Amino acid sequence: MNRTVFLGTLAAAGLSAGLAGAATLDDVKARDELNCGVNTGLVGFAAPDASGAWSGFDVAICKAVAAAVLGDANKVKYVPTTGQTRFTALASGEVDILSRNTTWTFSRDADLKFTFVGVNYYDGQGFMVNKSLGVSSAKELDGATICIQTGTTTELNLADYFKTNNMSYQPVPIETNAEGEQQFLAGACDAYTTDASGLAATRAAFANPDDFVILPEIISKEPLGPLVRQGDDEWADVVRWTLNALIAAEEYGITSANIEERSKSTDNPEVARLLGAGEDDLGAMIRLDKEWAKRAIMAGGNYGEIFAATIGESTPIGLARGLNAQWTQGGLLYTPPFR
Repeated sequence: MNRTVFLGTLAAAGLSAGLAGAATLDDVKARDELNCGVNTGLVGFAAPDASGAWSGFDVAICKAVAAAVLGDANKVKYVPTTGQTRFTALASGEVDILSRNTTWTFSRDADLKFTFVGVNYYDGQGFMVNKSLGVSSAKELDGATICIQTGTTTELNLADYFKTNNMSYQPVPIETNAEGEQQFLAGACDAYTTDASGLAATRAAFANPDDFVILPEIISKEPLGPLVRQGDDEWADVVRWTLNALIAAEEYGITSANIEERSKSTDNPEVARLLGAGEDDLGAMIRLDKEWAKRAIMAGGNYGEIFAATIGESTPIGLARGLNAQWTQGGLLYTPPFR
């Protein structure tokens, strides 16, 4: 199926599902479980352990939403999706939310009929090579074979970058990150390209990560975030403001360790509104109780705690905050007021 037909089919499915599924909040409550679309496995972002328990930066969003809506962060069914299957899973109603390192783009918003509720990671596409290749810049990859996940913005950005720089390449199509790791390590491609955060997570999983280098070029903007179907503004608000609650909590110094104390005694009116400790009942506006945001934050901590625990500098992934720092620290994280 060509790309135009594929996008058109998804757009129709997305519109149909969106119009028919304008009661996702009720569905989730009735089911008493949140169906969350995640990656098939990307260490640090979304991956199951030996016992099948999922964890990671994107998984934390699923848990926070479940805690806010259902009162239990563990009431989540994780549905692994590939770059090709993720949008069909959301459009068809198989999942209630997609929290899977997915880039917010014009066509995904306007044509596929999805609603991105915010950005939880500001990223950009990069390249990883084996040090033995002797390459120090993406500009030296003319004629290279490159492993690339199909059905992604990465695939399109790669074509644009090489065309702009008058270079050629041979794509080696892959479906999942696990397949990409296998092909890359087997020498089926000279370079692996995906979001820079994904490259760091992939390299961290290698037996000898120091044998590989991530090249300095960042060739795109990749604002990654959770998304839902269009046509259900209420559900979009629930997920959007749950993400905002995690970000705001870090800004106001609310942590998993002090949240109980802060909810009982605070002289900051916005903190009181956020934690349901004041007279204002923000939860009623989205058909949740007053402590929905408090539970969301308690599920895994504030945004900074989640980042540090899953992908931060003290983890094998080793990502610095960079653009993902709070606006007060020179980053791009900035949430609208809880008012």
